[in-house]
Amino acid sequence: MFSIIQAAGWPIWPLLLASVIAVALIIERAVALRRVKILPAGLLQSAVANYRQHGLSEDQLLRLEGSSPLGRVLAAGMRNAGSSREIMKESIEEAGRGVAHDLERFLTSLGTIASIAPLMGLFGTVVGMIEIFGSPTSSGTNPQALAHGISVALYNTGFGLIIAIPAMIFYRHFRALVDGFLVEMEQEAVKLVEVMQGQRK
Repeated sequence: MFSIIQAAGWPIWPLLLASVIAVALIIERAVALRRVKILPAGLLQSAVANYRQHGLSEDQLLRLEGSSPLGRVLAAGMRNAGSSREIMKESIEEAGRGVAHDLERFLTSLGTIASIAPLMGLFGTVVGMIEIFGSPTSSGTNPQALAHGISVALYNTGFGLIIAIPAMIFYRHFRALVDGFLVEMEQEAVKLVEVMQGQRK
């Protein structure tokens, strides 16, 4: 493996850096975007039951807010439980925008790596081909050496694709996961508004 990296030349080092960053981002998002951490089961029911039994206290709202992203959205709505339906929905939407931003963190970087890794690989291949054909010692005198030089230059393209394909798969997966979480949070928030406004039991 190290011999391949040496043979591919200096353009492979940015690709190696991109691969390390991509792996780190994938691991971080896989840990951060667990359902149990984002949408704890029964959180809405327990929050409403607690509200009906004990009313609203700042300590309870802070605990709810710190429990999960869904808790942040629900706490924002419950803070405005005495206000009109429109104000309550506005506060939930504001909290939801902040939660959405947090859930989408690093996804743009992962998508960027997936997009540019093949181009970085192609750049490395072009640099390698220029070096091969620009060298006076290997210009057509030995076809076997020329073929070997071209295969070495193509290492960069192959490595770029090896990085880009998993990065794109995980980017799409995390993107769909976040979209699904946001839809479920919106549904839970609508239920909260209806319960707090007396339209649902």
